[in-house]
Amino acid sequence: MQCIKDSIKNINIVIGCDIGCSYCYARMNNNRFNTIDNFNNPVFFESKLKMLDNKKYGAYLLTGQSDLSGWKEEWKHKVFEKMKENKDTQYIFLSKKPENIKINETPDNGWFGVTVTSSKEKYRIDELRKNIKTKHYHLTFEPMFDDVGELDLTDISWIVIGTETGSRKNKGVTKKEWVFNIYNQAKANNIPVFMKEDLLGILDENEIIQEFPKEFGDMKK
Repeated sequence: MQCIKDSIKNINIVIGCDIGCSYCYARMNNNRFNTIDNFNNPVFFESKLKMLDNKKYGAYLLTGQSDLSGWKEEWKHKVFEKMKENKDTQYIFLSKKPENIKINETPDNGWFGVTVTSSKEKYRIDELRKNIKTKHYHLTFEPMFDDVGELDLTDISWIVIGTETGSRKNKGVTKKEWVFNIYNQAKANNIPVFMKEDLLGILDENEIIQEFPKEFGDMKK
C-alpha cells in the first residue's frame, strides 16, 4: 500500500495558523519542538523557496503546517513565481477559510483545496470555487465528524479521505459508510480518490483506494 507522505513531500514554507482547530497536529508539533514562538502568527521561511526547485517528487504540499488563508499576499506572490519556474512539478495548498482568500490567477501547476470535516462545512467547497480561480481544485475529508451527504463536485480534480489519529478526547472517527458515500460520488464524476493509510481498521486493506491525478506523474517511485 502506498503512503501519501512518501509520495507527496511536505515543504513547510509557512508555519503557523490562527484558526485553532482542536485536532491540529501542526500546532501540537510546534508546541513540542518550538519551531516558531507563537503559532497564531504565521512565519514565512523565504530561504525554503529554493526547495521548490527539487524534482525528486512530482508533488509538494505547501500548507502542511499552515492555512493558505493566513498567507500574506507577498508570500503567495513569491511562491507562485517560483512555481512558474517548475511547471512540471505540482504544488498543493489547503485552507479551512476559503472565504478569507481572494486569488484571481494561479499557476497551472497549483492545486487549491479545502478541508471539510462535516456536513456543516460543505459551504467551503462553494467558497473555494468562488474565491480562488485556478485550474485544479481538490478536497480533503479529514477528520470526519459526520456523513457529509450529497456533494457538488463540479470542477473538483482530486479527493483525499482520512481519519483523525492520536488519542485526543472526542476525536473524530471516520465511518466506512461515510467514506464510500464520498467515493461513490467521486467515481460518478470520474474523480481520483486517495484513501489514507490511517483508514486501515475502519476499512479492510482491499477496500483502500489510492489514486493520484495524472498530472502528478509516476507516484510509485
